[in-house]
Amino acid sequence: MNWYGIGAIYKFEMARTWRTLMQSIAWPVLSTSLYFIVFGAAIGARMGNIEGVSYGAFIIPGLIMLALLSESISNASFGIFFPKFSGTIYEILSAPVSVFEIVAGYVGAAATKSIVLGLLILVTARFFVDYEIAHPVWMVVFLVLTALTFSLFGFIIGIWADDFQKLQIIPLMVITPLTFLGGAFYSISMLPAVWQKITLFNPVVYLISGFRWAFYDVADVNIGLSVGMTLLFLILCLLATWWIFRTGYRIKT
Repeated sequence: MNWYGIGAIYKFEMARTWRTLMQSIAWPVLSTSLYFIVFGAAIGARMGNIEGVSYGAFIIPGLIMLALLSESISNASFGIFFPKFSGTIYEILSAPVSVFEIVAGYVGAAATKSIVLGLLILVTARFFVDYEIAHPVWMVVFLVLTALTFSLFGFIIGIWADDFQKLQIIPLMVITPLTFLGGAFYSISMLPAVWQKITLFNPVVYLISGFRWAFYDVADVNIGLSVGMTLLFLILCLLATWWIFRTGYRIKT
């Protein structure tokens, strides 16, 4: 294992975070804080509890997941897209590092940024609403698994995209709507029966439900199913990445 190679890629990507601290960390935390102020403190104070949890506390897992998914994809996709755009990807491919080590460096850095962001949002939420974490270990497991999975997904998007506009298509037009419709601000049990069944086709439902269970011991779907769906998506992303490097799709051509 070439730890020096992994470390070089990882440190370079992490250094980019500090150079763009405002848009990488400060802005996501600030925008999420606005959600807490509007939905948690202002509107939430006038709403009843949902499954025994105050509305302000109920939306915390959904808001963290919204930021986690978006930032994981954005960080990882830009990290690999820019070397393609500038032509330096060939230097990386010709270096004595394996495919696994390249992916580990880029995805590891993107996941680290997302995990730090998620924890900062969790700390920030304490200033606006009170909450408890029923299963802290499982909370960390879901946080890390989701960050790794969607950073890997973002890595794939970065390879697929051939211009800067395409980097934003999936996060803005797919992930964000799926998160809003996946129970970030409500329990799917509040929907009509037909829409409850339709919502189960939304993969983000399982992520938010599992993460919320780790906080409050309440979930829209079985916790085992949530873990299984997260692992399944991770495996699919790993297979897609393996195929990309095996065929050289949009990397060597």
